[in-house]
Amino acid sequence: MREFDYVIIGGGCAGLSLAYELEINDKLKEKTLAIIEPRGEYKRDKTWSFWKVFNHNFADCVIKSWNNFTINIPNSSHEIKNENFPYQSIDSGKFYKKINFKLAKNPNIFFFKDVNKINLENSLIFSSVYKAKMDKTKLWQHFQGIEIETPKDIFDDKILNLMDFNCEQRNDVHFFYTLPLSKNKALIETTWLSNLEDQSLMDYDLQLENYIKNNLHIKNYKINFTEKGAIPLFYPSLKNNDKTIYIGSAGGMTRLSTGYTFLNIQEHSKYIVKNINKIEKIKKFSLGKKYQFLDKIFLKVLKKHPEKMPKIFFDMFKIPSNTVIKFLSNKSNIFEDINIISRMPKLTFIKVLFN
Repeated sequence: MREFDYVIIGGGCAGLSLAYELEINDKLKEKTLAIIEPRGEYKRDKTWSFWKVFNHNFADCVIKSWNNFTINIPNSSHEIKNENFPYQSIDSGKFYKKINFKLAKNPNIFFFKDVNKINLENSLIFSSVYKAKMDKTKLWQHFQGIEIETPKDIFDDKILNLMDFNCEQRNDVHFFYTLPLSKNKALIETTWLSNLEDQSLMDYDLQLENYIKNNLHIKNYKINFTEKGAIPLFYPSLKNNDKTIYIGSAGGMTRLSTGYTFLNIQEHSKYIVKNINKIEKIKKFSLGKKYQFLDKIFLKVLKKHPEKMPKIFFDMFKIPSNTVIKFLSNKSNIFEDINIISRMPKLTFIKVLFN
């Protein structure tokens, strides 16, 4: 079986981002790379969204940017404006096309559907794949979204609705998310923060149908695209070793309090490529211990007091927008962290911390 210098197991967002970063930095001129990905073809299957707190390689894959967004809870709505950090959405279809077009030009890059087709013995491996079965009893962010198109212009495409808690909570945390891509097209998602054992929460089609009809008051529309996913809101018990470095969610690149992963993957990819010749010896890249600690407390509160979470999220976004966006994007300083913490219900968080 053939050997390769580098092997990327999992050709999704994390794997392709790393391969692209290696390629554009000329790290594959004299090195070979194998990408293990079972899918037969690449097509649009996801939408990745984030606040642009630093430049990334995929500006040409952004389908829409917004500087205004809203948060809704029963009887209250809050609009936030931010010119410094636009909220962006990337079409995975454009992302896949851009990267695969670039990689196809390099004869040192190969795709395989099965890892057993190659010899891994002398390769440096980067993996975004979980080896063990994931624990459904833990906390997850699970969702389904549909892109709808209406015959008339009904959306305000200058403002997105980041969280709308005007919906059934069912003893968990539930909100809807509306990204207006144009005046007659929007991506609408139903999102839950819960375990994956309760199948009653997964009537996504009905949830979306009712929300579009009763909350958005839209009766006539067609569905262009559907996406579904589940993001673990816990760190995997996977550790890098001298041969395998984990990337993506498997490498701890998901911010647990938000589910945001895309920009963290880009930052991790840059770190790996910059240090590729000594990557096994240097400090492991992470989002930061302070965020891990704060997110752990936050998610304990969420699990113990789901009924309080809509108000907690709502109050968080009353802080100056630069501060809250930087905090949620792992770029805040200690003073901004204190500002965020001061908005939290102190007694609730203290009780959970010492419980």
